[in-house]
Amino acid sequence: MGSSTISLISVACIFGGALLGMALRTLMPQHHLKDESRDTIKVGSGMIATLAALVLGLLVGSAKGSFDSTNTLMTQAAAKILLLDSVLANYGPEAKPPREQLRQATAAGIEIFWPTEKGVASGLSAFEKANAMEKMRAQIRQLAPATDAQRQLLAEAQSATGELLQMRWLLIEQAQGSLPPLLIIILLFWLTMLHLSFGLLAPRNTTAVIVLLISAISLSGAIFLILEMNHPLSGFVRVPAAPMLKALQILKMQGLDH
Repeated sequence: MGSSTISLISVACIFGGALLGMALRTLMPQHHLKDESRDTIKVGSGMIATLAALVLGLLVGSAKGSFDSTNTLMTQAAAKILLLDSVLANYGPEAKPPREQLRQATAAGIEIFWPTEKGVASGLSAFEKANAMEKMRAQIRQLAPATDAQRQLLAEAQSATGELLQMRWLLIEQAQGSLPPLLIIILLFWLTMLHLSFGLLAPRNTTAVIVLLISAISLSGAIFLILEMNHPLSGFVRVPAAPMLKALQILKMQGLDH
């Protein structure tokens, strides 16, 4: 189930809880909503609100950490790509095929995660099937250094290629993590019960309904951001493509220069 669907379900449940609370208020005997009962409702809703706020804060922090980690990994990969191209350029004209393969692999990776056209194969499934980096590593292994300098450059190129492949699989493995569905269900239950208590105490007028609706939308937006940032390479909220695009631009410029 996608994050958009879950957020819409959250809006319906949370706002539905508020409306249910308003409806129950008209059915309950008035003495059940006197000062003592209202205080009890406020204490219970305050405890639920504290738990919900704590869990939401932890989830937002965890999701932001996952997003930042992937963003940092992408930036490091872009820098490593430029370093590898520089090493291959210093190796000599014999390294032109793997350099061209590196440019193609970078362009293909950008198209996978930030596609310019809808309907093309994209996302982690396409990234897992891509083998451009493996082809480049095979081409680098076929290089036959003639001097000590070329041998050192070849070793550096192989090391950089191995690190890029490790980053590739690290991105794939990091993306496998997801929030436990039970955690989202429990959090949604807390928020629904919280707004039910708000509905019990709220007056039946347009202003109160609008405020409760805005509250439900805001909390559902927080859940949406949490789910989106937990998958930073897909969906609406993605890591920026700027580092990889800059790397590809430099690779093309260096290709023309050499």
